[in-house]
Amino acid sequence: MTLTVEQISVQVAAEVRGDASLTISGAAALDKAREGEIAFVANASHSRNLKNCEASALLVNQKLSQAPEFADVPQTLLIVEDAKQAFLRVLEIFHPPRRRASIGISSHATVHPLTRIGHNTNVHPGAHIAEDVVIGENCEIHPGVCIGPGCRIGDEVTIYPNAVIYHDVILGNRVIIHAGAVIGADGFGYQLLEGRHKKLPHFGIVRIEDDVEIGANTTVDRAMIGATVIGEGTKIDNLVMIAHNCELGQHNLLASQTGFAGSVTSGEYVVCAGQVGIADHVHLGAGAILAAQSGIPKTIPGGKTYMGSPAQPDKEAHKQYVASRRLPKMLTQFREMAAQIETLKSQIQELKSSTPSDEGCSDSAKAA
Repeated sequence: MTLTVEQISVQVAAEVRGDASLTISGAAALDKAREGEIAFVANASHSRNLKNCEASALLVNQKLSQAPEFADVPQTLLIVEDAKQAFLRVLEIFHPPRRRASIGISSHATVHPLTRIGHNTNVHPGAHIAEDVVIGENCEIHPGVCIGPGCRIGDEVTIYPNAVIYHDVILGNRVIIHAGAVIGADGFGYQLLEGRHKKLPHFGIVRIEDDVEIGANTTVDRAMIGATVIGEGTKIDNLVMIAHNCELGQHNLLASQTGFAGSVTSGEYVVCAGQVGIADHVHLGAGAILAAQSGIPKTIPGGKTYMGSPAQPDKEAHKQYVASRRLPKMLTQFREMAAQIETLKSQIQELKSSTPSDEGCSDSAKAA
């Protein structure tokens, strides 16, 4: 596909500075783009790479386009309000979604006769769907997917290969479950009785609300009683663990290798960077941001950024980090001072030993 700069400008509402008839055949990052491609510059740090940029056209934020470095660049500029969003739109143009084939229910899939499947839903070869399952319209059930009894799946849901949906799980509309994810397994619940770990039954369910996306090899355990809930619009990365009875709020973001222990709750718009660990029964306040590898042992208020283990507000954690960097030098100084003190103590003791006492002076005087 090729488009002129003018055609692209119409799609992203851009003002063109340069050759509007220039032909563009693709989009790439600023440091990777080649002749005939378009890139974007969203902030001043990006503009440092301009000298080596080979792109033919650049999407630039309006305010940034007034900077001196853009006065004589060889590229044609497309000036927009938000260069990153405009670039994403251009990517969509050059990489349209694959055409969805309509295959219906494959004869090589195993589908229970009591299952209800909506219009225009594809069930690929090797998928297994148990009894009393209801699947909405325009869904895509890929090869190797296993859906247990009693599940309820909304419209426009995509479940990628080899994902497992245990019994009685509820998926809302437009949910995406990536390959290898497991939804609805038993939680990690045991009680020590007479020297043995007795498994606790998990009679609850998992409810995943509309527009949730769950990454590859992520696990969401069912509740012991009640429901494990993933709130509307929440996006979960690969290799994330959500334990039983957790209730995540709307529009949370969870990066890879994050782990939620049992009965954790969160408000809306909570962000967890990679490898965050959260203890059981903790509540994360709305808008809380947890930096990578944060450890959360207790409930935290929302609207703040936390880091460290145990996690603290970022400013306090930064102070402690800076102080910890000084510890080796401070330890050396402490040892030097301790050695100096010992030397001074020895010198004082020598002085005391070499100075005659008052009693000695008095006896000498009497003898005289």
